[in-house]
Amino acid sequence: MDENSDIIKEKIVDLDKSVYEICTKYPDVLDVMYDMGFKEIKIPGMLATAGRVMKIPAGAKMKNIDMEELKNKLKGLGYQIKEE
Repeated sequence: MDENSDIIKEKIVDLDKSVYEICTKYPDVLDVMYDMGFKEIKIPGMLATAGRVMKIPAGAKMKNIDMEELKNKLKGLGYQIKEE
């Protein structure tokens, strides 16, 4: 039996991290963001460039995306949201 099998891995989205860091660790977050209006996020190279400096709250503000709705969608997928 694997000694780590009893450990529950928490899915935590830290809003102080870059979009790149979050979406690299949790690829399904990328899909949620895309579905909510971050259409440019799937343009080749965009995540690796702008995504390295952009944080989700700043991107949501730029795109007029409701942060509460985005957080609720992520919570619905089992994520915890870490804010400052």
